[in-house]
Amino acid sequence: MKQPLRIFTIDGTSVSETLLATDPEATGLPLLQPSTTPARLTALAALQQLRLPAHGYLWIACARAQFEVLQTQLQATLQALTGTQVLDLHVSDLLNQQLPSRYDYTSQYDLLVFRRLEAGNGEADPAPVAQALHHLPARGGLPILRRIDTSPVGFVVFDRVLLTIHPGDFAVRDAYAARLLAAAGHSPPAPDSTQVSPDSRSAGARGVPSQPADMMLRIVNQMVDSYLELRRDLTQQLDHWQAELLNPKTRFNNWNALLSARLSLHHLDEICEDQRSAVQDWIESLKTWPVANTPLSQREHELLLVRSRDVLEHIERVLHHVRRLEQNAEATVQMHFNAQGHRTNEIMRTLTALTAIFLPLNLIAGIFGMNFDFIPLLHRSNGFWLAMVAMGFTAAALVVFFWRKRYLERSAR
Repeated sequence: MKQPLRIFTIDGTSVSETLLATDPEATGLPLLQPSTTPARLTALAALQQLRLPAHGYLWIACARAQFEVLQTQLQATLQALTGTQVLDLHVSDLLNQQLPSRYDYTSQYDLLVFRRLEAGNGEADPAPVAQALHHLPARGGLPILRRIDTSPVGFVVFDRVLLTIHPGDFAVRDAYAARLLAAAGHSPPAPDSTQVSPDSRSAGARGVPSQPADMMLRIVNQMVDSYLELRRDLTQQLDHWQAELLNPKTRFNNWNALLSARLSLHHLDEICEDQRSAVQDWIESLKTWPVANTPLSQREHELLLVRSRDVLEHIERVLHHVRRLEQNAEATVQMHFNAQGHRTNEIMRTLTALTAIFLPLNLIAGIFGMNFDFIPLLHRSNGFWLAMVAMGFTAAALVVFFWRKRYLERSAR
């Protein structure tokens, strides 16, 4: 079972996590560990005991369902830690599962809502309204599009506190938390732990974030990269569908699924546009921050700008890929109808040429079929054969003529 609430204390290069047990009074779920274990606290007790480190900050990662339950306790904790609370309108945004990506700010904190694009595993929050792509029918279409989850993830960035509100199956949080702990020199979690094992190839490669905004950008960047990992499967499935559409031996009839896939790709395009707009608004707000009075603060501010532009570049790569897939789907449909039209034209050309070949023969047969007493060759013993030779010569001459005009040629495969 994944932890619905995880709390991390970051102080310089030191990272520690407050071990939590699921609060049965708040969620109705059993404890992850026996209640007699003193190292694990309930979520309510952990929030009440939270204190800011000497020179670092806190990261509170909470599932959306848990945030709705512990809203009052979290607001009290934020009041004690930062001297302010999250506005009611922003709380509504964090609880809204249909909210597009957007950025907003107050004098005390910044709010970024970022819709993720990653493969869901079916463990979403209760009542998952409009989380996944609903443009695909139950059968047909691209299965990878049906698995892409677009649930929003909220980031509330204070000076020394980062609050993240995410779906219940937010694997990016656990993966980044494992990487963060590994970067701080912690040993990998035990096999029976609920934490995600860190990736040994990238753990510690970028160190520990120096401030909440830096951590938010790293998490957002990892969310964007999680879609980039789906590009290969998405491209392969669409290429397979294109081959099926362009195969002349296949009669493609699943047009409803194709239309649904195009609508889903268009929906992805809109989501990526909202993501880019939100990050651009964040960058513009970042440029208005007060001028740093120390070289270290100035360097951290420049690092935030660089990392923000890097996230924006990754989003633009995703947007470019989605638009290319959308254009490929549209081009495939056009190529399919063009191929069908070309095949129809080939058939009509052949039939027209055959009709033109037999038209003179029908004319000759019609003339000799007239009811006149005096018709040339009618009363001759070899008249029939002379007419047949004339008809055969006429047909052969027309076949040679049409062949030289390439009316009877088959298109090269």
